[in-house]
Amino acid sequence: MIRQYELVDRVKKYNPHTDEALLNRAYVYAMKAHGGQKRASGDPYFSHPLEVAAILTEFRLDDASIVAALLHDTIEDTSTTRQEVDELFGHQIGALVDGLTKLKKLDLVSRQATQAENLRKLLLAISEDVRVLMVKLADRLHNMRTLHYVPEAKRKRIAEETLDIYAPLAGRMGMQEMREELEDLSFQALFPDAHKTITDRLKHLRARSSDIIARIEQALAKKLFENGIQADISGREKRPYSIWSKMERKAIAFEQLSDVFAFRIIVGSVEECYRALGIVHTTWPCVPGRFKDYISTPKQNDYHSLHTTVIGPGHQRAELQIRTEDMDRVAEYGIAAHPLYKDGASEEERAALAKDSRAYEWLRRTLEIITEGDSPEEFLEHTKLELFQDQVFCFTPKGRLIAMPRGATPIDFAYEIHTNVGNSCVGCKINGLTQPLVSELRNGDEVEIIRAEGQTQPPAAWESLVRTGKARAAIRRATRAAVRAQYAGLGRQIVERGFERAGKVYSDDILKAVLPRLARTSVEEVMSEVGRGEMLANDVVRAVYPEVKADRPVGRTEKVPGSRGLKHGSTLREIGPGAIHGASGSAIPILGLRADLAVRFAPNGGAVPGDRIVGIMVPGEGVTIYPIQSPELAGHEDHPERWLDVRWDMEAAEVLRFPARLKLTCVNEPGSLANITGAIAERDGNIDDISMVARSSDFHEITLDIGVHDLKHLNDIIRDLKRLDVVSSAVRVNG
Repeated sequence: MIRQYELVDRVKKYNPHTDEALLNRAYVYAMKAHGGQKRASGDPYFSHPLEVAAILTEFRLDDASIVAALLHDTIEDTSTTRQEVDELFGHQIGALVDGLTKLKKLDLVSRQATQAENLRKLLLAISEDVRVLMVKLADRLHNMRTLHYVPEAKRKRIAEETLDIYAPLAGRMGMQEMREELEDLSFQALFPDAHKTITDRLKHLRARSSDIIARIEQALAKKLFENGIQADISGREKRPYSIWSKMERKAIAFEQLSDVFAFRIIVGSVEECYRALGIVHTTWPCVPGRFKDYISTPKQNDYHSLHTTVIGPGHQRAELQIRTEDMDRVAEYGIAAHPLYKDGASEEERAALAKDSRAYEWLRRTLEIITEGDSPEEFLEHTKLELFQDQVFCFTPKGRLIAMPRGATPIDFAYEIHTNVGNSCVGCKINGLTQPLVSELRNGDEVEIIRAEGQTQPPAAWESLVRTGKARAAIRRATRAAVRAQYAGLGRQIVERGFERAGKVYSDDILKAVLPRLARTSVEEVMSEVGRGEMLANDVVRAVYPEVKADRPVGRTEKVPGSRGLKHGSTLREIGPGAIHGASGSAIPILGLRADLAVRFAPNGGAVPGDRIVGIMVPGEGVTIYPIQSPELAGHEDHPERWLDVRWDMEAAEVLRFPARLKLTCVNEPGSLANITGAIAERDGNIDDISMVARSSDFHEITLDIGVHDLKHLNDIIRDLKRLDVVSSAVRVNG
């Protein structure tokens, strides 16, 4: 623990005119007020405010801030009153301590109105005097440094709160060094394994790259010196949380990071910043898209610097930050770097500096909203984005706060609650009104997720709609599981039919005993590979019963004219040698037709109920259904083991649509296309796609992809089209 005289010495180093008596008086008063109170670590409680004050000396803050740090818990945790503090230390210090007292119990999982009111108190206190924020951040930093003494459940809550509230606040006020340490300490508490892994990798990289870093620093310094620029150059590695965030955000591995080390170039003036940039870019090639000018267009937190990445000495990629000493000081200490927080500044000077500070812009806007008297809900909606510009904060009906990236949808929200909630999500209400699931959420929205009992499979298309990595990963997993289940289900029925044709009995226990022969680890894996066409049913049969002859693969159809046929949407059956029409055995039901399922239609022309159909097992893709007249089947003649004979198994009451392709030659005159589409519509056909090619000035060739119920429905449409005066010919296309 720092001692009293050490604290005074620290302040005197940057402020020789400090009021030493005031500091000593505050020290003694706080120590007596806290008395025998203890911290979770067992240390005297007073060690905490003393360490908070010591942290503020690193930012060279004024006496009032140091005294407020020493007293910041007295009103909240002791019998001390605001009046006593005012009488002993003055109204200014009393206001700072009182402002800090109002900040207790900022609960991220409170109900919406309570959360809004707590945030209102925080922002009001900061708006009146931003030194409240700096003392509060130092308070939180010391609490995070000693977080390992706190019980685990409370530790996680504090770390989450720090990562969601205090670190962004520090970043918004430009206090980069504090923000990074708060993030790292939270990261270590929330994800200790990930933190250790990245820290170990950094140690290894640091040891391996020390010579490279030194060479780059020397080369940069030499080149700038040759051109008349004195520069202070230093290499700096990214913090573990920053590395982890980038890996998560961009879904890349540690080895793929190109900016683990950055080089800071400190020069004497703004002009030299741009001169140094020109020298660097004319000496080494720059990486396209990696140059940013934060001098001409500063960040909202007053950050100024030039950023670029070059392929530097030794062909090493190096990220460079070029700035002046003043810019560097603001980049590290943010608002604390301004004279605004030093002793001797008048209220007028403080007000003028605050007015010119971009970091204060959001505080001014927030204060305006507060004075307009908005409800807590409206206040929260309007201010959370101002405070956390890269996040959106929404609520569950029970008041739980959910933080997501800007642009997030209710689907993201559902997965943030729980994976099962996301998988079973079918709709949502936003602020009590039913809204599309693709709606973009706004700050303060209350989102209610509507779920369907028994639904566990989200649409695969959701992956392109969500913004969070958690939602994307969950949707991907669910989609893969559904595809595996579809392939495995199809494969199981093919294997069972294979055993039946061989005159053998199948059971999972029998197959488990011979898995090593198939070089597979589970029955499910075998079934899935058979369903994908990557393993033959005959191979599975012979693994169990080696005596089964392999002269003709199980599932092969004899090459007899007219013996091929298979289709989707229905049922599918595999037959044995010599069976042509699939007249025996149970059918395999196939439900629906989607690009991610094991059974699909041929891409050109499809098939409809009533067609004779055949299935082709395509390795890695499952079964593709062709009408028997498709010319594409000729390409599979050399692989008879892939042929499956199947039949339709449609329920009489089912009304489904199946794909068919038509090619029309029609007269080129106004209204011809309208006549064609009208005829299709009158027959309840559905046009999925249409393309037109002008073959001459008088005739056009039209290709139509339509959905029909069955072969009779298709023939009726073709007949009606041929009757049109504008249609010269209408034929069905198969492959």
